[in-house]
Amino acid sequence: MRWTTCLTAAFLMSAATAHAADAVKHRIMFAEYGNTQNRLVELDTDGKIVWEYKFPSIAVIFQPLADGNIVFAHGGSPTGVDEINRDKKTVWTYVSKCPQVLGCQRLANGNTMVAEQGSCRAVEVNPKGEIVHVTKLTTTEEAYHRQIRGIHKLANGNILATHEGEGAVREYDPDGKVVWEYTGVENVGDALRLDSGNTLIACGTQKRLIEVTPAGKTVWEFGAKDAPELNLTWVGSLQILKNGHYVVGNFIRGQEGKGAHAFEVTHDKKVVWTFADHAMVKSLATIRVLDDR
Repeated sequence: MRWTTCLTAAFLMSAATAHAADAVKHRIMFAEYGNTQNRLVELDTDGKIVWEYKFPSIAVIFQPLADGNIVFAHGGSPTGVDEINRDKKTVWTYVSKCPQVLGCQRLANGNTMVAEQGSCRAVEVNPKGEIVHVTKLTTTEEAYHRQIRGIHKLANGNILATHEGEGAVREYDPDGKVVWEYTGVENVGDALRLDSGNTLIACGTQKRLIEVTPAGKTVWEFGAKDAPELNLTWVGSLQILKNGHYVVGNFIRGQEGKGAHAFEVTHDKKVVWTFADHAMVKSLATIRVLDDR
């Protein structure tokens, strides 16, 4: 594994090297997915596996909770959302009647947002498993598998959703009315609303990360040309750290063994941390830094 504070043109993806005294280290958790096993893995700051869990079926999105539990959406039969503890015991579950669930979010009020594909809707479920609200979502993608990926409830009560197959990011009010959208993002992975009101978008196979205004103007972009050594392939997951840096998951299916699985980048486009252990991981879909304080 290589953990480093900067990248150079001579970036190496081989065996681990000694880190500088001031090197950035992170405790991380990631969902491995692609032409490999589908599992959830936690690494310590030295890059060693300290915990792992085999998903029951296809799963790409998860959320670590403050108490150490993890919420994740999964496909299969049944499909839905599970919450597990560190003993790998299921402590909460919601079974959906839709064809597949791959997106979810545990809300501050304890409810869970479920992105149901096929029916293409956002379902809010309380801790008892009861549906308390349904928001119909809109996409031109007819096949259910790529209808919805990232889904987030905003401070204003609206829902921000990414529609991978259509390449669209949409904000919906609780009644399902589209109040904002940004389209033309091939295989969009996730989108986060910033405090400024702008939206940060993981632009999938466009191999870039962008920030757009409410008017749809791109005011910041980080792409393959900014750091070719990363081998940006499919920009999938996003996390904003408390220091304002972005942690990005790079899904390298089809490019296994090359570049970085994930990286941390500043707003002035400095890559200050990377994760690239190709002996351990082939490709990952979502990554979360756990030591963000």
